[in-house]
Amino acid sequence: MRIILLGAPGAGKGTQAQYLMDKYGIPQISTGDMLRAAIKEGTPLGLEAKKVMDAGQLISDDIIIGLVKERITKADCENGFLLDGFPRTIPQADAMKENGVVVDHVIEFDVADEVIVERMGGRRVHPSSGRVYHVVYNPPKVADKDNETGEELIIRADDTEETVRKRLGIYHEQTMPLVDYYQAEAAAGNTQYHKLDGTQAVDAISKQLGELLG
Repeated sequence: MRIILLGAPGAGKGTQAQYLMDKYGIPQISTGDMLRAAIKEGTPLGLEAKKVMDAGQLISDDIIIGLVKERITKADCENGFLLDGFPRTIPQADAMKENGVVVDHVIEFDVADEVIVERMGGRRVHPSSGRVYHVVYNPPKVADKDNETGEELIIRADDTEETVRKRLGIYHEQTMPLVDYYQAEAAAGNTQYHKLDGTQAVDAISKQLGELLG
């Protein structure tokens, strides 16, 4: 069960990743976590990555692919793994293929930009407890006040409309081409591609995923 999740920021990938990990007993592989672990363990790739980061440069695809290959040989990946946020670009997808990293399912969460802006722009957070509200879907009892303490709620910088639109722009430019890439891979019989309507209720999407993946 080797799965890639595709979808814009705020499309609900994180929620479904949790469901898939629990259901199939597979770990979620995040490139950020992998980098931190490799640096902490002082592996050759970790040391190389640390050098690049200390110099304030971006980690190359080669290093990232190396880390992914290293990571998926670990015991917890025996039943498969879940990649979220990687690959982000066509060269990364190509490099995975060249390195023999096989993917069984690619799942795309399709949500219109305007819906994502509303979803993320409507979030309100209580800073000290981390409680999250939403002006439409989960409003506090009193507008902009935490239910428990009555303290002011804030909008995180990540959730402002300007930031969300910027992140969506990057997604469309860099990651959206992967939709065509993996659809072509599926047509060639190299993987299975599933496109889900990400605006459905969380449970409905989980149920659909369970049926698709078996």
